[in-house]
Amino acid sequence: MIDDRFETGQITSRIGISATASLFDNNNDLITLIKDDDQSKPLNCILIDEAQFLTKEQVFDLSDVVDKLHIPVLAFGIRTDFQGELFEGSKALLAWSDKLIELKTVCYCGSKATMVIRPNAQGIPVKEGAQVEIGGNDRYLSVCRKHFKEAVRD
Repeated sequence: MIDDRFETGQITSRIGISATASLFDNNNDLITLIKDDDQSKPLNCILIDEAQFLTKEQVFDLSDVVDKLHIPVLAFGIRTDFQGELFEGSKALLAWSDKLIELKTVCYCGSKATMVIRPNAQGIPVKEGAQVEIGGNDRYLSVCRKHFKEAVRD
């Protein structure tokens, strides 16, 4: 699944800054892709957005990029889905990363937001469905654990 809300092959910030991006999917061997790119033009750093969607094997490949190719990797993503479950990539990153830096997000109550809820068109939190649905601030709401638990209770 590719997020093409802006443009395929581009990474775009919420404020409109964009840059060319290399696309890959769950079937790609990242160590091979990165090694090939590095041989054609030396890479200084690898940036991965939406890292929660990586496979366990791809996270392992990225650790080889750091350990064997000596190229730093910065991966950005969220830990859990709208049901409070870890994504495969997040779980692997939590286990294999050398350093974790949490970017702070704030719940509507002012507390630290650590979870996300996915409201439907009527604003009611969705409790079942596909783990992945493309969208940003328009589809997901960052909340604290307390408000997440309140939202998902029957």
